[in-house]
Amino acid sequence: MKVIRMELIPASKYLFIKLHTDEGITGIGEVGAWGYLDGTIGVLKKLEGYIVGQNPMRIEHHWQYMYRSMYFRGSIIMSAISAIDIALWDIKGKALGVPVYELLGGKCRDKVRTYPAVFKFTPEEMAEECKKVKEQGFTAARLMITGDIRKKTADFEDGIFSHRVAMQIARVKACRDAVGDDFDLILEVHRSMNPMDAIAFAKGVEEYHPLFLEDPIPPDNNAAMAELASKTWLPIASGERFINIEEFEDLLSRHGARYVRPDVCALGGLTPCKKVAAIAESHYVEIVPHNPLGPVSTAACLQLDAAVPNVCIQEFPSFYLQGNESQMIKSPLELDHGYLVVPDAPGIGIELADDISEKFPPAQRSISCQIAFDGSVRDV
Repeated sequence: MKVIRMELIPASKYLFIKLHTDEGITGIGEVGAWGYLDGTIGVLKKLEGYIVGQNPMRIEHHWQYMYRSMYFRGSIIMSAISAIDIALWDIKGKALGVPVYELLGGKCRDKVRTYPAVFKFTPEEMAEECKKVKEQGFTAARLMITGDIRKKTADFEDGIFSHRVAMQIARVKACRDAVGDDFDLILEVHRSMNPMDAIAFAKGVEEYHPLFLEDPIPPDNNAAMAELASKTWLPIASGERFINIEEFEDLLSRHGARYVRPDVCALGGLTPCKKVAAIAESHYVEIVPHNPLGPVSTAACLQLDAAVPNVCIQEFPSFYLQGNESQMIKSPLELDHGYLVVPDAPGIGIELADDISEKFPPAQRSISCQIAFDGSVRDV
């Protein structure tokens, strides 16, 4: 069997690929660098010159070749490799007539606990939304702690430390009061705190027992993240922006996180994510796969989740709960009381809908950043 063609499939704010083989078997993948899809397309076209003509069954060899051949590293390069890697696993599973999880060691679980995001930003609205999420059968939700990510400018009060931290704590308290103790709160910070804010906030919410605090500070300095982790018992989660397995090993060796967040569409695909899970297991750390993308990312995550013993919970993409993007795939994923059922079909278990680009016209996201009251750039 040989790969004969790579097809690029843009749809809505996502970019998928399809690898075609000379035996009629196809595999699908998804790009992770959602802010720079045009740049990733250039890398994919470069890598197409290598992968066309190759035997798709030699996945590890192809991963090593693409990763090591041109010296350069970076998010758009790894995002392109991710899409190809997932598509190769999909082809191999279909060719052998088994789900990918069988190729990764077999099932550890039949379904995966999952959590949606709460896209509300005041304490009262967040609390009400958490109650709705709980009524839908979920047992956890992700909270946007640092405010309205949609706003172009920040409020004046956000520049005042005491007010800023008090409001962040109030959001968590309101949600805990609303849902009780039989529900987990995941605190999403999107790297937007400095260490002083993060320590004050973590101390202020410890009594509400969140499941974890995600990327409280920029994740580029593992030593700083480890120092922060030492100041609170609250578990830190990080890793969604990492682009190699060494970053995870360094973070864990410094005791900088109790949960790690590999992204199958950004780290390089299923191949390195399985390795990260093993690295994490050796540190008694669980994984929470990052998944802000489309159905291919979700399906690939589920194959990983099924085959890995140390999975805590799976991020659930919000488009499955709202809008019509669940129709991007021919058969919907099954949701069972807050758990996603692992598909048993060969490959990654799903197929993209026919004419998906026509049904969901491409709409790349534009560059945007919030501006603080004083005119400086602010992270949210």
